[in-house]
Amino acid sequence: MTTGVRRRMGVEERRQQLIGVALELFSNRSPDDVSIDEIAAAAGISRPLVYHYFPGKLSLYEAALRRAADELALRFVEPREGPLGARLLRVMGRFFDFVDDHGPGFSALMRGGPAVGSSRTNAMIDEVRQAAYEQILTHLGIGLDRTPARMELVVRSWVSLAESTALIWLDGRRIPRSELELQLVHDFAALAAVSAAYDAEMAGILVRILADEPADGPFGELVGRLVGLVPGGASQEIP
Repeated sequence: MTTGVRRRMGVEERRQQLIGVALELFSNRSPDDVSIDEIAAAAGISRPLVYHYFPGKLSLYEAALRRAADELALRFVEPREGPLGARLLRVMGRFFDFVDDHGPGFSALMRGGPAVGSSRTNAMIDEVRQAAYEQILTHLGIGLDRTPARMELVVRSWVSLAESTALIWLDGRRIPRSELELQLVHDFAALAAVSAAYDAEMAGILVRILADEPADGPFGELVGRLVGLVPGGASQEIP
């Protein structure tokens, strides 16, 4: 027979519970619409006790963002095995899993939410973008200390594009998610190809990437789609 006595949580355990509860609520509604009373009720504690662990809603919000930012950054981690196109497609799948599961929270993370303008919040956002940037360079086999200027431009532009695409998609979800994931992989290839047309070093990197790509992979599919747009297909001569 159980006594029904509730185990008392330690300080750090309670803090982590409150962060988890807040993140769950922020993931389903705008953080501006979530009150401390709701967080307390969901955690099964009193409002004053929430303030015992966090001085205010902003500090709790920032702690929840910290956890979300760390989780989002991990979505870009992918073993450096197999063709790049397939790896990027898996990364985009995990990225949109996060966006799908934490819609309002993702928007708040990227747009600042109640903490807009906060130096701590801005730093978290920058950390996520930097982590994504570094992971993509790892996929490309390029070190941070020897990244060509045009490649940095391509990767940072692509990370920004993925972010803005996800935010737009959340507003109505009018395009099938799987199509956007593939399109973003194609966008990366397109950005790299345009840059390669202007720079010999980028051209060499692109040739190396494409050498490992199967015809039925994401990059091969993009080539097929583009060829299909040209009148006469592959037989059409371009002056």
